[in-house]
Amino acid sequence: MLIRVKGIKKIYEVGIQKIEAVAGVDLEIGENEYVSVMGPSGSGKSTLMNILGCLDTPSEGEYYLNGAEVSNLNDDKLAYIRNSEIGFVFQTFNLLPRANALQNVELPLVYAGLSTGERKKIAMEALDSVGLVDRATHRPNELSGGQRQRVAIARALVNKPSIILADEPTGNLDSKTGEELMAVFNKIHKSGNTIIMVTHEEDVARHSMRILRLRDGKIESDKNIN
Repeated sequence: MLIRVKGIKKIYEVGIQKIEAVAGVDLEIGENEYVSVMGPSGSGKSTLMNILGCLDTPSEGEYYLNGAEVSNLNDDKLAYIRNSEIGFVFQTFNLLPRANALQNVELPLVYAGLSTGERKKIAMEALDSVGLVDRATHRPNELSGGQRQRVAIARALVNKPSIILADEPTGNLDSKTGEELMAVFNKIHKSGNTIIMVTHEEDVARHSMRILRLRDGKIESDKNIN
């Protein structure tokens, strides 16, 4: 099992109040699954995503990734796992405005210590996989919203991670561009990646194999749809 969480809780202290953002979640996700995570605002979607992406650690419970427990790792070890196992795609793209598309895609490879030549080759292959080789020298402000998100997807793919985590990836895009982007995610899934996507859009969620619905920090339903 690629991902297994047992009794995961995340509790935030706000003054004297304790807020349970994730309230005892048990979850298993296998290799090459495509899972959408849905739920109303404040249901714990983003908090759970941050834990699965090793951006945050749970207050209680266990998280196993590829059979290894990662719940209690220090920041350096979590950073290594993020860089090698997980690719992130965010609603707001998170691109460096002064860097061109190629340089943005190369960024994770800089942290991985690859040479300039290797970085450029791998980054161009990633841009090619999302159909943007001809935009490699364009900065984000010279690209459409859909193109910027494709650059962000290429950056997420560049380290060849096993898991792609996408947080509302179509949230800033019109419906036509969103559909084009979902075709890119479908292609990524068919190539063997596991995809976990937070979305509030039912038509986006229908592209996945399985929909998790959260409410009040708990899994309300978990259904296979494809």
